[in-house]
Amino acid sequence: MYFVYTLAAALALLISSPWWLLRMLWSGKYRAGLSERLGIFPKRLLFQARRGPVIWIHAVSVGEVLAVGMLIAELKQLYPEHRVVISTTTEAGQKLGCTRYGPENVFYFPIDLGFAIRPYLSRLRPQLVVMAETEFWPNFLRLAKSSTAKIAVVNARISNRSFPGYRRWRGPLRRVLANVDLFLAQSADDKRRLVEIGAMAERVQVSGNLKFDVKAPPQPPFIAGLKRAIESCGARPVLVFGSTVAGEEPALLEAFRGVLETYPNALLVLAPRRPERFDEVAALVQAATLSCLRRSQWRSSQESSTEDEKNFNAKLSGSVLLLDTIGELAAVYSLATVALVGGSLVPRGGHNILEPAQFGIPIVVGPHTENFRDIVSLFRERQALLQLQPEETGAAALTRVLLDLLQDDSKRAGLAAAALQVVQAQQGATARTLEALKPFLGRAL
Repeated sequence: MYFVYTLAAALALLISSPWWLLRMLWSGKYRAGLSERLGIFPKRLLFQARRGPVIWIHAVSVGEVLAVGMLIAELKQLYPEHRVVISTTTEAGQKLGCTRYGPENVFYFPIDLGFAIRPYLSRLRPQLVVMAETEFWPNFLRLAKSSTAKIAVVNARISNRSFPGYRRWRGPLRRVLANVDLFLAQSADDKRRLVEIGAMAERVQVSGNLKFDVKAPPQPPFIAGLKRAIESCGARPVLVFGSTVAGEEPALLEAFRGVLETYPNALLVLAPRRPERFDEVAALVQAATLSCLRRSQWRSSQESSTEDEKNFNAKLSGSVLLLDTIGELAAVYSLATVALVGGSLVPRGGHNILEPAQFGIPIVVGPHTENFRDIVSLFRERQALLQLQPEETGAAALTRVLLDLLQDDSKRAGLAAAALQVVQAQQGATARTLEALKPFLGRAL
């Protein structure tokens, strides 16, 4: 099975390599971390590569890096003799990881071929490999297991979209999942699905969702400055549309135009999910004949004269502030009158609603929330969010929904209080995860 998989993966990489090279040359995308992905062990990791036993945590992108943040902090405190290293797949995840844990401890996850994986396993010699959520790479799991590392998949979930495909390949997948020593599922439903696709039932536990334990981020200076600017120019209400994806912004911008007719001083903070879309979304804002300010410009104005700063801040009222930065959205939610979490108006599965919920912010989501089905279901049961129906995702319907919510203080207060209560009631997954991982760690080797 592994020979066939490896041959197919190698052929796919070879055949598709001209396309990847063209994309790199044309847009620069995928160029970051290419050597690391191909198995060249980065020099910045070398000086610590042999210091004590290693815990290797793989977190695909920003969401996973944030989710395992508390777990990493607790592991470092409980096992100070261990070195914790973090791999990511996306450039955004890499940047956040480097900011939080230092570039000497963060690297790109290698492609799933032996020549790329072995240099990391031989240099790091991990005692424990922790995979966040659902990362089932056959060669990596097999080689990590053969290196004597223990392997745990934490915060494990099987989405509605991926479950049928996994189930069709249950036979070979059972061999792959046999390399995993422990699965810690987000919910009982995820546990059932893991067993159905081939995980050994005795190795699967329910520990809860680590994302409920994510602490509110420290408020960067930008947030305090933006809050002062909002207050000084009277930019109210503040709408935060976070993690938006292609196909959502036109309707959202048109809906904001409708809000401006009733609230001419409103401010929209628009945060596209992907950094490579920042310029595209800025063009959409301008095409909608809305005033567009960019977060990067605001930072520049803070470094210039006070008069420039005042001029920029005065423009916030009735404008769109494009959040063209990484890692600030969670803190920006704290300023929202209403937050709409994107990736849910179109069939993309939705994004993390816990970031606004932890601040007690009224939340609106679209009908497509499969990626967070259990969390959204729980919030919906507790009347802690407003979920749109498919017919409410157009510009006119969105305008009506937003205006209804903005004009109903008691409804917003009820949603906000319920959201905060749900978050507080569901915390504790980090402690359960740590307890389950303890048998794999012990003392320094």
